[in-house]
Amino acid sequence: FCTPCLQECLKPKKPLCGVCRSSLGPGSRALDLEKQIEMTETACNGCNKKMYLSKMRSHAASCSKYQNYIMEGVKAVTKEPLHSTRNFPNRFTFPCPYCSEKNFDQEGLVEHCKTLHSMDAKQVVCPICASMPWGDPNYRSANFMEHLQRRHRFSYDTFVVCDYDADEDDMMAQVLIRSLRDK
Repeated sequence: FCTPCLQECLKPKKPLCGVCRSSLGPGSRALDLEKQIEMTETACNGCNKKMYLSKMRSHAASCSKYQNYIMEGVKAVTKEPLHSTRNFPNRFTFPCPYCSEKNFDQEGLVEHCKTLHSMDAKQVVCPICASMPWGDPNYRSANFMEHLQRRHRFSYDTFVVCDYDADEDDMMAQVLIRSLRDK
């Protein structure tokens, strides 16, 4: 937990755990977690030196190979995309299917439609779904407002890393592999 969220859990007269909501004693520490961090060994992504997780932060601050590893990742992410960007559909901004106002993010489109088009019964294509590989750009929703409120209450990429080219089985396999690594 970040400090502000943890402080919210400690605010009540009876402090509660942010996950299970059981009572917390003053100054109680997660000793089992500390022990696990002290005993779990991993390798630095820069120099491959093995160490315990408890030493990783101080090592990473002084390891020049790790710093280079991080900078290479940053360069790869921030590098100007080449000519291939035109091949990918825009999944970040959408037009309103009712009035064709443009450049709404997903949350903005939901709010715009709730505010200005809540009573419009016209069948329209959901621009968010139509931009997805599994979306049908010709499918007209019988009740677009209900669809928006049920299907697009939040943006999936806020909670998961989306690989739009992978099929559902591949993504499920990746999730299972990652969950096993986290144990």
